[in-house]
Amino acid sequence: MTIEVKKGEDVKQRIKQWWGLWLTLLVIALGLIGVGLTRVNAGLYQQTVAQVTHVQTKSRSTTTDEFENKDATMTQLVTVRVLNKAHRGRTYRIKNTYTSSGAMDQPYRAGNQVFLRIPSDHSSAVTIQGLKRDTALAFVAWLAIALLLLIMRFSGLMALLSVALNAVLFYAAIQIDLATNGGHIYLLFGVLAVIFAVLTLLLVLGFSRQMLVTFGATVAGTGLAVIISLIVFAVTHERGVTYESMQYVTQIPRPLFLVETILGSLGAVMDESTDIVASLFQLKTERPDIAPRQVFKSGIQIGRSIMGPLINVLFLIFMADTFAMTLLYFRNGNSWGYTFTMNMSLGMVQSLISGIGIVLAIPVASWLASRLMPKEVVA
Repeated sequence: MTIEVKKGEDVKQRIKQWWGLWLTLLVIALGLIGVGLTRVNAGLYQQTVAQVTHVQTKSRSTTTDEFENKDATMTQLVTVRVLNKAHRGRTYRIKNTYTSSGAMDQPYRAGNQVFLRIPSDHSSAVTIQGLKRDTALAFVAWLAIALLLLIMRFSGLMALLSVALNAVLFYAAIQIDLATNGGHIYLLFGVLAVIFAVLTLLLVLGFSRQMLVTFGATVAGTGLAVIISLIVFAVTHERGVTYESMQYVTQIPRPLFLVETILGSLGAVMDESTDIVASLFQLKTERPDIAPRQVFKSGIQIGRSIMGPLINVLFLIFMADTFAMTLLYFRNGNSWGYTFTMNMSLGMVQSLISGIGIVLAIPVASWLASRLMPKEVVA
């Protein structure tokens, strides 16, 4: 009887796997078709869309500025054919001037699809407003979804769903912030951070004791890091924190900086807490008789092994984010000190606060797991 039940469960498991595989392949195939359709969807756009049919380079010149920065300026004669709206089928020849640095312009090639501006009163020339990039964006999105479904199956689908829902919530929070002009920014994004953590962990881990322990460690680690940073700010009177580098922000920059720090720290701490707690629960599964004290020590050891790489990942992300502007500052004759102050200091402060959260999350996650983990964990 036991053998028959086991065989029935194996058959159900195989059927479930086959259905999951075919569903995954169907989603991937439909996504690939969708990527192809972005090449013929010009009729869905309110803007005028055209395709580049021919490009001819007309001239090239080289310039050098006072800081010995060299750049080349090229002029193209671009032939385009309109794909939608009243001018569909018409052909235009447009002059496009671009630089090799590509800071504010770009070259066009045959096959590109572009947005056009066609004046209704013919008071000015037809101009190209930029590339139509939906095909590239759709392909990248399709590739990410396909890899998630192929490698992670259901877990990948839940991760994708959590990202999508978090994006919707983040967009809603931004709209509320704009409507209130930042009047309740701390409350708004503080609540949003908690919702982010709950929603992500629920979808990825499901409602379980492991999820609750991870959530507690995430909130505690992030909260302690922010509290410590605020204490340091108060003691040092925020000397060296250059909020004026956020000069393009139309709201008060300090609250926005703190909100950015909370959200950035939350992601790093959640990542580490998930790894530590998952490892400890697996350890408990393999060794049901392990003592809470040993669980705590194991958590500390796990945290030590992943703390360094995680902090370095944050630092590399920070460096990559500031790399282009840092080069621009240096190319225009600015010193290291001025460049760091105006372009890198706030990001470095955020990285340090996230690093504090990462370090604090290790003992918090280990202690919570050792105390709240059930005495027996079912494999």
